[in-house]
Amino acid sequence: MKQRKLTITEADFLLANRRASRLEEIQEHGHPVQLRRMIHKSKKAYNRNQSKRAAIKRDDSSFFCSQFSLALLL
Repeated sequence: MKQRKLTITEADFLLANRRASRLEEIQEHGHPVQLRRMIHKSKKAYNRNQSKRAAIKRDDSSFFCSQFSLALLL
């Protein structure tokens, strides 16, 4: 039976180095280090840009009509 040679590709090498680096970080700090923390936004917070983007995405002209009618009243 022939023995297969063990070949390590560049992708395998990078993956092993990332894993080793991650384990070193955990041992050094005592817990996994997060690079980017997301801030929790309240659902009740008013965000006009998001509502406009959502209206454009679903092609809802009612948002713009209501804004236009409010502008006419003022």
